[in-house]
Amino acid sequence: MTDETTTAPEAATQEQPAAPKFAVQRVYVKDLSFETPQGAAAFQKQWQPKVNQDLSTKTSKIADELYEVSLRITVTVKHEEETIYLIEVDQAGLFNIGGIEGGQLAQVLNVTCPGMLLPYAREAIDSTLTKGSYPPLMIPPINFDALFAAAVQQAAAKENNEAGTESSTH
Repeated sequence: MTDETTTAPEAATQEQPAAPKFAVQRVYVKDLSFETPQGAAAFQKQWQPKVNQDLSTKTSKIADELYEVSLRITVTVKHEEETIYLIEVDQAGLFNIGGIEGGQLAQVLNVTCPGMLLPYAREAIDSTLTKGSYPPLMIPPINFDALFAAAVQQAAAKENNEAGTESSTH
């Protein structure tokens, strides 16, 4: 007598959800700009720099499960009202992301990916500045979790305000 194992037809047709996957395909500099409007005159002055730093992220879906995330950091250094230098780097990466949707996908694209790109952007900025004969600029760590949470909270507040305005006008 032989033992036969049979599977129920229902079990064979049920598909299990795809396991989450995340892989970095490539990290690259998408754009780099360095301007020194004063030229050599900037090196003749004693200056107390005022540093202004702006950052933004942009996400594009390139193909199924392939996303481009770019982190743009713009640093402007001024003495009084004169710009000493302006540097902008757009550090990008291609990420293969699958089995993740909704809020989790948004968090990966807005927190995990930019967090991985930040060290590359910092190095590009420091390297460019030292080649321009300026001291390196130590960009502090950035808490992308906190920025994402604030953006989600701000969007929810805006949505609540708009819903409240609509209900009061009817």
